[in-house]
Order: sequence, then C-alpha cells, then structure tokens
Amino acid sequence: MNSTQRVEILQRWRVVQHELIPELKQEIGPLTPRLEKLIHTLEWVRIEEFVASTWNGRGRPPHDRGALANAFVAKALLGLGTTAALIERLQMDRALKRICGFPIWKRLPDESSFSRAFAEFARAKLAERVHEALVKAHLGAELIGHISRDGTAIEAREKPLKKVPAAAEPKPGKAKRGRPEKGERREAKPTRIGQQLRQPLAQILADLPKRCDRGTKCNAHGYKNSWNGYKLHTDTADCGVPISALLTSASVHDSQTAVPLALMTQGRVTHCYDLMDAAYCSEEIRSHSRSLGHVPLIDHNPRKGEKIEFAPHEAQRYKERSQAERTNARLKDEFGGKQVGVRGHAKVMSHLMFGLLVLTADQLMRLLT
Repeated sequence: MNSTQRVEILQRWRVVQHELIPELKQEIGPLTPRLEKLIHTLEWVRIEEFVASTWNGRGRPPHDRGALANAFVAKALLGLGTTAALIERLQMDRALKRICGFPIWKRLPDESSFSRAFAEFARAKLAERVHEALVKAHLGAELIGHISRDGTAIEAREKPLKKVPAAAEPKPGKAKRGRPEKGERREAKPTRIGQQLRQPLAQILADLPKRCDRGTKCNAHGYKNSWNGYKLHTDTADCGVPISALLTSASVHDSQTAVPLALMTQGRVTHCYDLMDAAYCSEEIRSHSRSLGHVPLIDHNPRKGEKIEFAPHEAQRYKERSQAERTNARLKDEFGGKQVGVRGHAKVMSHLMFGLLVLTADQLMRLLT
C-alpha cells in the first residue's frame, strides 16, 4: 500500500479504536474481542452505503436495509449457521444489535423480513459489488506479484436437477457417427475455452452452467470426492486477499472458468504471475494469460505422457499457490462456507460472498500489522 493510503487507514483505525469503541462501551457495556473485530470490519466494508432505498412513500416503510446488511456481515463473521440463530443472537446481545444499527427500543424484524431482504441483496448482487469496490479501493493501485486460481466444492441442501436431453433435430450435412473414413475430413468442434476467447465477459458468465448438480473432484491424496451442489472458483492474491470469485455448477471443470476469472481480476488489480494447478493445463489458457501481459505458471498434466517439471525458479514461485487453499479453508471453517442453508444459485453466491467479504476485510486489516 502507498504511504498516503496507509496513513488514512491508520487514522480511521485510531478513530474506531479510541473513540467509537469506548463510546459504545459506555452506552451498552463491555465488548468482546469478536464484537470489536466486527466494528472494524463494518467500518472497512461500509456496506450500508451500497444499499439502495426502495420505499416510494406509500404503505408501511420497510425495515432499515443498511442494518439488515450489517447483520448478514455479522452472521458471516460470527459463524452463525442460520438466520434464526442470527436473530436469536441479536435478541440476546444488545451490543451486537446496536453495532448492526438496529434501535435498542424497537423490536427486531421477524425471520421472513430477514429472508426477503437477503433475497433482495442476492438479486442486486450486493455482496459482490461491495467486494469489488473494496478490492479496487485498497489494491487497485498496487502491483501484485502472484494470483492463485482454484476451485472448491460447495455442498448445498437441494436436490441436483436432472439433465434434460437436447431435442434431436435433423441437421443437413450432419457428421456421421464413429471413426471417419479414409480420406474423410471432419471439422473440429470449438471447445468452450476457445469460444470464451472470442466472447465478452458478460456473455461468458451467462453461458456458464449455474444449476445445482453433482460434481466429482480429486483431493490432495488422489482420492475422488463427490458432492451435490456447486463449485466456487476464486482468484487470490499472494497477500491472501481474494480478488475475484464466481459460482458454477458442481460438474463444471476448473479450466472452463480460467478465462472469465482472468478477465474479472484484470479489471480490478494489476499482477504479474498466474498460478494454476494441473486442471488448468491448456495451451489456450496459457496463451490467454500471456495476451493479458501475465506469466502463466501452470502445473503440467502429462495425460499418460511424460510430465514436464517446473524450472527451479518457477517451482519456488509456484509455492505461492498455497494461498488459494488457505482462502478456501478459511472461508469454509470460519466464515460460513460449510453451512449453506439457502437454495438457488443467486442466494448461494450471495451467502458465500458475504463470507468472502469478511475474509477480504480481515486480510486487509492484517496487512497493517
């Protein structure tokens, strides 16, 4: 971080630590270290500034959407699995209720109001927009050395949708099935990655499968694990800050998200190296990385051939890819990635992005210490 930005951040830190927190202690009593961390996190993300008011002056005014958004940030930071648990904690903890912005003398909104507000946040992609703004504000002007790209399984509490077979329509000049005859030439079908290279980012994201289905992935020990749900794909900087994220069906291969993630990250930060495991081993992905001005370091997939090892200096840099595993582990263990109680792609993505938002703020605060 540049010196000017660091001074401004430290000034905000001192104001919160030496003025805001002591005032809250006098008003509502002692604060736990977890609640003090929540205060700093809300000051970093400022999510209430991104919440739009939808009331037009008719009928009953809705509940304060800024306070509800702060409550969902608190839910991710405190590791509360359900909205019911969040409401119960707010009812018991006057300090948490005041920190989130709910009036002490008023009754909390009921669970249905929380659910409707969360659905609004999911449709508006509130957490995604706040995360993007937070990354651009604090890392947009910095030069980042390495970006680690990886996908992780997200188990969901919904049944995988059955695949609907495409209607068989007769096409003129349709290729014959089986091996081509001697001298016969068949046009090669373009791969999804090849199509993505010629499409804008919005179209790439729209074409990616997003419904709940069943996925299978090899773990670090070489064993296959299967699950019902989705797959979260993230780009993580070498300082531990998640830069970009997108959610797809569980069956989507990691390599099919390399191009959109690279374009999303390119618009937010400036970096030098792209680090990916053998699942992304493709010459198209390497060429796309170079076209963006990056150096691709992708573990070679021998595919029953001879494996090409990294050069010593490349192998040393590739060790930075462990940041991707740390991000996935912290999201699941600390910020609700394992406790997904909502259904549907938009809501699951919003739930995970609230966790990534808190993780981003936590990592940025660690850069100051």
